[in-house]
Amino acid sequence: MQTDKPHDEGIRVTNRRSFLVQLAGLAAASALEPTGTVEAAETSSSSGSLPMIQIGRHRISRLVVGSNPMLGYSYSGPHTDRHMKDYYTPERTVEFLQNCERAGITTHQFADPEHALRYLRPLRERGSKMSFICLSSQRDRIKAAVAQTQPIAMVHHGGVTDRLFADGKATQVHDYVKAAHDSGVLAGVSAHNPDCIKRVADEGWEVDLFMTCFYFLTRTIVHKDTEIPMLDFGLPFFKDDPKVMTQVVRQVKQPCLGFKILGSGRHCSNQQTVRAAFKFAFENIKPTDGIIVGMFPWFFDEVSANAQFTRELGKTA
Repeated sequence: MQTDKPHDEGIRVTNRRSFLVQLAGLAAASALEPTGTVEAAETSSSSGSLPMIQIGRHRISRLVVGSNPMLGYSYSGPHTDRHMKDYYTPERTVEFLQNCERAGITTHQFADPEHALRYLRPLRERGSKMSFICLSSQRDRIKAAVAQTQPIAMVHHGGVTDRLFADGKATQVHDYVKAAHDSGVLAGVSAHNPDCIKRVADEGWEVDLFMTCFYFLTRTIVHKDTEIPMLDFGLPFFKDDPKVMTQVVRQVKQPCLGFKILGSGRHCSNQQTVRAAFKFAFENIKPTDGIIVGMFPWFFDEVSANAQFTRELGKTA
């Protein structure tokens, strides 16, 4: 697949990882001036609907579009964070999600209701039928979030889940689940630590779904007494973490949505490595599970590529 030509003639980016590496070097020297990638991506047509899974009474695509890039969370440093934030204006976010919907992606997971409202309202006004999953941790804000954004599910934030479990406060997470159900929506728990997912399942919490991170990024929070030397902005991406989490995913009965399957760009050196990551994910989760993938289609039509990988590798029958 071809990439759009960037505004700087000296740069030629042909894959996602190369883009992130070169983008960091450009940040101090140039302003972000998108070159119509969203518009170009919109010209692509889907090759059919995506494989679907059931979550409660809702039927959703196995590929869910995540919100980290929209919020400026690149896990590649502050320069890339800033470029993502600048790119994802409310209008461009609406266009991006419309493109996702055209490609067969039926569901979007967001993590900040107030931020999401800026694009969810115009998205709905334009006739979108997308479903939404809200990730949050404030139990007293659930009713307001449900009323404002009308999600199909409220899911307790993974980083907060890991910290509360480590601090002996798991009941706060359970209370969140109960409050979500009381608000009339599905309830879920997200975690980076596989032990949290196992405990919720073993204790029989009334959760409808899990969100399961392929990498245990909260080790420094959970294992307070273990020294894990890192750079200041570094996170512990351990190679074998996906095997550990997907083993847990296969053991729980609830549908799971795996996230960070691309290691926040670390599996994006080329489209072969991206495809391999999708292949690993779909081969190691249950047929009733899906994946959440964030996308930043400035240089490359990631929407079409990810949708095609899901059609090819995520078939459930």
